[in-house]
Parts: sequence; structure tokens; C-alpha cells
Amino acid sequence: MSSFATAGEVAEAARAALPPEVWDYVSGGGGTEVTLRRNRAALDALLFRPRVLRDVSARRTDTTFLGLPIALPVLLAPIGTIGLFDAGGAATCARAAARAGTGAFVGILSVPSLEEVAAAAPDAPLIFQHYVRGDREWTLELFKRAEAAGYRALCITVDSAVDGIRERDLRNRFDRSKAQDRPNLGTAYARRELQATLTWSEIAWLAEQTELPLMIKGVTHPDDAKLAIESGAAAVVVSNHGGRQLDPQPGALEVLPDVVAAAGGRLEVAVDGGFERGGDVVKALALGARAVLIGKAMCFSLAAGGEAALVETLTRLRTEVERTFALLGVTAPDDVRPEHVRPAPWPTPPHAG
Repeated sequence: MSSFATAGEVAEAARAALPPEVWDYVSGGGGTEVTLRRNRAALDALLFRPRVLRDVSARRTDTTFLGLPIALPVLLAPIGTIGLFDAGGAATCARAAARAGTGAFVGILSVPSLEEVAAAAPDAPLIFQHYVRGDREWTLELFKRAEAAGYRALCITVDSAVDGIRERDLRNRFDRSKAQDRPNLGTAYARRELQATLTWSEIAWLAEQTELPLMIKGVTHPDDAKLAIESGAAAVVVSNHGGRQLDPQPGALEVLPDVVAAAGGRLEVAVDGGFERGGDVVKALALGARAVLIGKAMCFSLAAGGEAALVETLTRLRTEVERTFALLGVTAPDDVRPEHVRPAPWPTPPHAG
């Protein structure tokens, strides 16, 4: 029997379970949180244009991402502080992903070690997410560890040259860097300042050092999608870091079409930023995304009820995607097209603070 019927119920249970400063950390954003609000407002401002009298009796939600078969076009995002929401951290997420038939990103800053996560869910397609915290030798050693542990792709997050200004955390005196251990970093390398030295030439060099597909997370400009292609990337994640870095920016869904156009079919494109419900996922598919990443919804689920609640969330999303397909007049992810949506006047986004 399901514990939570809606995304709202999960969020309410998470807020009740978490200390106020952790709730503010996971639910808040950067600056005055304009970007955070625009992520949601951009989703709300895109309306469906259904077609009727289509045979939608046989529907499916399965697809592929980077050649990996997934049961629904939703992946679990990398969260460095995932141990704040469940003691098992990324291992719990990987097990939930395996149970739901999808994949999970495993963050370099998360717990437990990348090898322990892989061992906890050997059937889950896992993607190792990387921040630059050491020299090339250190990075290549991590890549080799991920390859040896059976990870299926590598991801470099590039929108965090420095930490965003998060006023809720400042007000709460909350230091996320001390929130949990970081076993993947090691003691010799934890050099945050090196992220600011990352350039496209380094991405191109890294792409040559591995046979795994390399993904770039944090792309919002179409010219950067073109540079990702030139640098040897296989995919990009359109992301403003959930509204938690530079503020203000457009919502992720606002910039998605331009990035998809620039990719021109030479990159697979995923997107994150405020996705909560199946209808949100279908809107992203309509604008050209191959899959959606969920981060905040994942954290809420873990806080509300651990692995079981996260599996429930993924199951609910799959059901909502499938029902939205039926009402839209399509039967599969590849059937959703730009003509199935249209922009509407923007709603006034509520203040999140």
C-alpha cells in the first residue's frame, strides 16, 4: 500500500522530518531565488495541446539514454549531500533506481564511496558525476575507479566555478561542506579552487582518456552545446543547478529548445530543474529532452520515507507520464513533439523564501 499519493504529500512529510536549516538548504536557491521560481514558472507556462480520437490503448514509457535502457525517462540526479536525507546516501538511491528500472547519477561528493554504491545496486545503470578537486592524475584515477566499478558513463558538472550565494544557508549559518564525509575525495585532494580553472580544452582532454560516454552538466547556452560537441562529449544536461548557483537566470525549460537545436542530434540532451510530476516530464520530452533528472524530489522522498518512498515517487512518475501520454494522444516517449505544447502567458511565480 502506497504511503504517499502525491508529490505534495511527499514534500510535506519531508519538511516535517527535516531540521529547518536542512529543509531550507534543499528547498532553497541562490540569491533572491528568481531562478528557482522561474524553473517552476517555466513549466507552468507551457500548456499541452492534446490530439483526440487516437488509439492510445497500448502505451509505454520505456526509452534509452546514452544507449542505456530505462523504464521511464527519469533519472536520479547527483546530490553531494545526499547523506543528509538518508543514512545510506547514494547507495539507497541506486537501489531505488534499480527497483524502478532506471539509472542514477552518483556524485563525487556523496556517500558512500563510488565502489560501495556500485556494489549495492549492481543492476542499476550508474553515471559517475565529477567535480575537479585535484590534478589530472587524481581525476584519471577516479575515472579508472568508476570504470572498474562498472559505471556506464561519466559526467562533469561545469556550472560551479565557485559556490553560489545561497541566502537561506547564510541566514541559517549552514555549512554544507561539513554536513557529511566525502570518501571519494580523499584527504590529499579537496581543492575547491581548482573548479574555477576548468576550460573546454580540459574537457576535450578528459574525453580522450576514457572509453565511457562523457556528459557535461550545467549547459544553458546553445554555443556551449556546440563546444561540448567539439570537445567530444556524448550528452549534456541542461541545468541551472536547480536555481542554486547564478541568480537570476531563465528557467531550465526556457533554454532547453535552443540547446536541443544547437545539439542538432549530435548530443543527447537531458534536463533538470524543478521537475515534480509526470506532466512536467512530458513537457521536457516535447521540447527535445531525452530524459529528466530529479534531485529535489529525490531528497524529499528519502527524507519522507527512505528507499521505499523514493521507489514510490519513481513509480508515481511513471504512472503520471503514461496517463499524460494517453490524454495527450500519444503512446510512447518518442511520439511527443513540440506541436504537443504551446506557451501561455506567464503566471506570477510565488516567492519561495
